[in-house]
Amino acid sequence: MTGRTRLSDRRAAEILEAATRPLAHPQVRDAVEPVLLGGWTLQQLRHSALTHEAEEGTNMPTWLARSRHASVRSLERYARPGIDAVADYVARRDPQARHRT
Repeated sequence: MTGRTRLSDRRAAEILEAATRPLAHPQVRDAVEPVLLGGWTLQQLRHSALTHEAEEGTNMPTWLARSRHASVRSLERYARPGIDAVADYVARRDPQARHRT
């Protein structure tokens, strides 16, 4: 035991939001303006992680367990891979490419 208390979800959200303000609004140079705009949320971070896992090809049982969703249908919103992820997926599975190397 470290003698420290657990960080509350509310406090974790406040810290993340404050730390990501400059990242969420890189075009803003004024020190006061980003405070009004806000940063990223824990929910956005979670959604981003699930989307990246889908793009990387995480298998469905692992993805369900990791996300703590009860059904595949509830995960559909995260399974929207970007153009680069689709191109990489196709390139890795192209039978003609395997014969060229």
